[in-house]
Amino acid sequence: MPSNMYKEICEIPEAISRLLSQSDGDMRAAGSKLKSLDPSVLVTVARGTSDHAASFLKYAVELQAGVPVASLGPSLASIYNRTLKLKGSAALAISQSGKSPDIVALAEMVTKSGAYSVGLINTIPSPLADASAAAISLAAGPELAVAATKTYFNSIVAGLFILAEWTEDEELKKALALLPEQAEQALKLDWSALGNRLTDAQSLYFLGRGPSLAIAGEAALKCKETCELHAEAYSSAEVLHGPVSLVGNGFPVLVFAAGDEAEMTAVDVADQLASKSNEVFVTSSKAKAGHVLPRVEGAHPLTDALLQIIPYYKMVEQLSRDRNFNPDSPAVLQKVTETL
Repeated sequence: MPSNMYKEICEIPEAISRLLSQSDGDMRAAGSKLKSLDPSVLVTVARGTSDHAASFLKYAVELQAGVPVASLGPSLASIYNRTLKLKGSAALAISQSGKSPDIVALAEMVTKSGAYSVGLINTIPSPLADASAAAISLAAGPELAVAATKTYFNSIVAGLFILAEWTEDEELKKALALLPEQAEQALKLDWSALGNRLTDAQSLYFLGRGPSLAIAGEAALKCKETCELHAEAYSSAEVLHGPVSLVGNGFPVLVFAAGDEAEMTAVDVADQLASKSNEVFVTSSKAKAGHVLPRVEGAHPLTDALLQIIPYYKMVEQLSRDRNFNPDSPAVLQKVTETL
């Protein structure tokens, strides 16, 4: 019997198509508003998997729009009851349920402080939708597994759609239109070589640069959530400033390397680490050492980076079962986590 997590991973192409057809008007309107507002800064409001989506969008906005992006700590509003000077700025609030009190409180503060706030939410109506100036449905459909997959993917797609409208980026628009088809291709990729090496692993590193670093962070979280396997995400540059000392034979490393300007720097680090460990995997055919994992070549550097998470999700769901866990119901975790 396939797990809910597996079924939801396989629903990603359909979820993308639904988002692009059902929420296109709202996403275009948000992009148009950002274009006219021309904010000098954008802030993000999120936790957990949604925060990893926000990290991806941070790189995307900074690369494409040239606008700095800062992640705000929810406790600023929920615990410390502070306000920030945000007049003329923009904000992205991301959530599956739209219910966590600290996220809602921060979104309310951000909106009242003068920011144009856009909520990317899979549940509308919800308190977060009410707290945002504009609320956009992620249209991912019900997600039953505790570990979020299709909502993570659609959060990023929605943010990229808004960004493409904001910056009038025709190449990104075309790439987004191709995503449902390319997501289907990504589902067919085989990363079992990595999964087979992780069945008895105790710890591993995930590395990346730029948007791929955000993918590495999400990968590490899913490893902990579904497999009870300790994993840390680092910049492929930062890992050389200390953490590399733990890497030796038998220590697994996965380097996410998308087809952008950072690819060769990530590949170079993968090649260096492959001289220390026989368990280095990299998502680039340009690597000279280590184990190469296949990826779908996206139509844009940002979609190229994003598509890497799909074969990883399939692999980690299988790994969870191979390690005798239930990927749908990780111990002590709940689908909706409400924090203050």
